[in-house]
Formats: sequence, C-alpha cells, structure tokens
Amino acid sequence: MHLTHFTDYSLRVLISLGMQPERLATVAAIAQQYDISRHHLTRVVHKLGQKGYVETVRGKGGGLRLARPPEQIRIGDVVRDMETDFELAECFHVGESNCLLMPGCALKPVLAEAGRAFFSSLDAYTLADLLPPSARTLSAMPGRR
Repeated sequence: MHLTHFTDYSLRVLISLGMQPERLATVAAIAQQYDISRHHLTRVVHKLGQKGYVETVRGKGGGLRLARPPEQIRIGDVVRDMETDFELAECFHVGESNCLLMPGCALKPVLAEAGRAFFSSLDAYTLADLLPPSARTLSAMPGRR
C-alpha cells in the first residue's frame, strides 16, 4: 500500500496545526516548513477544509487552524477522505477487471481483509496520538476547541 503525496501532505498539515493550537498558521509557512509546493498545499488545505478538518480565517492576520480538537480527528478517517483510490488489485475495480482467476480467486478476500486491517489500525489513532506531549497538553487546556 502506498499513500499519495496528497494524503501525506494532509497529515503533515494537521500535525503542524496540532502542534501550535494557540496560533493561526499560513499555507506559506507550512509549505516552507515541509518544503512542499505552496500551490499543491493550497489544494490540500482546501480539501481539508471541505472535509471539516481545518477552518480558515480570512483577512489581515488570517490563517488556518484545526476545526476540531486533535482527539476528534481519527487518522483512518483522514486517509479515507484524502485518498482517491484504495483498490488493492485490479479485481477490486467493478466491471474493469481482466483477471483470469475470477470468479473463483481466493486472493481477493485475503486482500480485502488486509485492507480492512490497515484501516482498523489507522482508526485506533487520532491526531492527538501523533503530537508531542507538550502539544497534547496545550490542546486539552480549558478554553481550547
């Protein structure tokens, strides 16, 4: 399994925002921090906003921040929302498979089980689990979202 750069960058943005919950961040600063194209990161942030992970503040001094506490952002959900294709093999593409082993292939259910296990493992973690202890303490303080 291989995550796309889009998903990788999405996780980096969320980690970056989670590490500084008291400040607004900018796309430019995060792009520089991770040496990522600002244009590409803008698309990532836009989708994170559409999916409810980040919120933006417009105007002078604006930026972006997490839309909810790190404890409420499951990593499995982020990966599901950001990845466009998680078909593990050709046989998972409905109506497009040229596999000669179908319909009696025993590999497909094994791969499907592995995919479920992958997401089950990711679902066990939240963004809070990926943050250093000092950032976890900040996000849990009273008055924080």
